[in-house]
Amino acid sequence: MELLECRLAIDDLDSFVTEIGAIGDRHGVTIQAFDSRYIADRPHLERAVKLADRAIERGENVARDRAVEILLYAAGRRQIDRALEMGVSEGDNRAVVLVDGDAADAEAATLEALEELNAFIEREPTLKSRDEETLCEFFGITDAERGATDAPLSALVGERVALLEVEK
Repeated sequence: MELLECRLAIDDLDSFVTEIGAIGDRHGVTIQAFDSRYIADRPHLERAVKLADRAIERGENVARDRAVEILLYAAGRRQIDRALEMGVSEGDNRAVVLVDGDAADAEAATLEALEELNAFIEREPTLKSRDEETLCEFFGITDAERGATDAPLSALVGERVALLEVEK
């Protein structure tokens, strides 16, 4: 799995989604773009990919598309429309683009897809500073919960991602 931290200027969201989907199809990889405000850290997305792949293997997936299943796990939700809130939107976005292949030659395919994505993505660190208020609101993490534990916010977000598996 590779993550591109970047700034995206999206004029037409449908065209953007179609374009990254086509790049993914050409290279046999999954590409999903997230609004970086909703991503706690790299392990957040690693866990989402692992759990989505496990659901697909078991035939327990909600979405037909692997990218959407990853989005559902990253959001900790089974409702696609609610999970889409953490995706990118039209306009200027601070984003994280996930590129992941699940075939034997995934590394080479991922690198080829990354090279093609670099043509229209402006790289910029987006995960170093996170929007804790947005994360807490989106994942339903209360001040009382944060006060009751020494766990970092990223661990609490990871718990929400894992709980989706339990709540099926």
